[in-house]
Amino acid sequence: MAKTRAQENRAVRQEALREWLSKKCTAQHLVDNIDKIEALDHTSETFRNELDKYKVANDQRLRVMNKYLPDVRTVELTGEAGEAIQVASTFEFIPVGSNA
Repeated sequence: MAKTRAQENRAVRQEALREWLSKKCTAQHLVDNIDKIEALDHTSETFRNELDKYKVANDQRLRVMNKYLPDVRTVELTGEAGEAIQVASTFEFIPVGSNA
C-alpha cells in the first residue's frame, strides 16, 4: 500500500528526530552523570541538590530515549518493500488416548 504524503512527511520528521536524539540522548551522557554522582562529596551542603539535578537529568534522558528510540521489544518487522511477513506453521493432531 502506497504511503500518503502526510505519512511520508511524518516518517521523515520521525527519522530526523531519532537522529537528533541519538546524538543528544546517548547512554554516554547517563554514564557521565553516574560518574559525577559517584564523585559528589556527600558531606557538602549542596550534595542533595547536586544529586537531585543528576537524577532528574538521567530520568528525563531515559524517558526521551525510551519514547523515541526503538526498543528491541518494539521493533516492527516487515517483509520486502514494507509488505507483511507471511508465516506458515504446521502441526500434527494426535487424539488423546491414542497409541500413535
